[in-house]
Amino acid sequence: MKINVLVIGDIVGKPGRVILKDKLRPFIDKENIHFCIANGENAASGAGITGEIAEELFSCGIDVITTGDHVWDKKEILHALETNRNILRPANYSPLAIGKGYVVKNSKLGNPIGVINLLGRVFMKPIDCPFRTADEILKSISKETKIIFVDIHAEATSEKIALGWYLDGKVSAVVGTHTHVPTADEKILPKGTAFISDLGMTGPHESILGRRIECVLKAVVTQMPTRFDVAEKDIRINGVKVVVDSQTGKADNIKRIEVKESD
Repeated sequence: MKINVLVIGDIVGKPGRVILKDKLRPFIDKENIHFCIANGENAASGAGITGEIAEELFSCGIDVITTGDHVWDKKEILHALETNRNILRPANYSPLAIGKGYVVKNSKLGNPIGVINLLGRVFMKPIDCPFRTADEILKSISKETKIIFVDIHAEATSEKIALGWYLDGKVSAVVGTHTHVPTADEKILPKGTAFISDLGMTGPHESILGRRIECVLKAVVTQMPTRFDVAEKDIRINGVKVVVDSQTGKADNIKRIEVKESD
């Protein structure tokens, strides 16, 4: 049996949420998607996420929400992280941190799918090793399912690629988030793991990484503190569709997707 999994890049602010509300379910139906994962760490005004916004995203057809270094930006998320296992924070935060970094949930076809959320270390704040954290999680999650997706939220492309090769044959897919720019390096690695360095951004593309161009330019030109407001134009959904063999957990295909307001 083939399982179609959609993984969506960083959702930025209200524009990202609006296009998901309008376009995601029709796309899921059209592409026969059985499971949907999305990174939502920028869904609340461009920085952080709340429990209310998480529920809004779930209502659009998303099954599991991953996050990253902005997961703590809105204090309202803390209760949701304690009570809803389908909202993840990076697993390589301290084990004393609120929330969980991985989950196993059934697809529409009834197949259990594991999702692991990791945070990179290169050019990021100090955090536990994502490689060793993945190894520890796989010891238990592999007993529950062969279909496992990893969101590596990281700055450095090299670190994401390294994790892809490290986990090749151990998971179904390793997808990068955080940089908001979709990469063209999607591939199936030799042992059957799908990989892409960055999924891109679900939000306003007439922008600088989702923020209003004039705000960012003012900051970089004047070097003065500037509020980075979320932009509003050219809204798109970025991500990938991955086809996985349910028996082996290996990926058969990975394809970049982009959905525009006009589609």
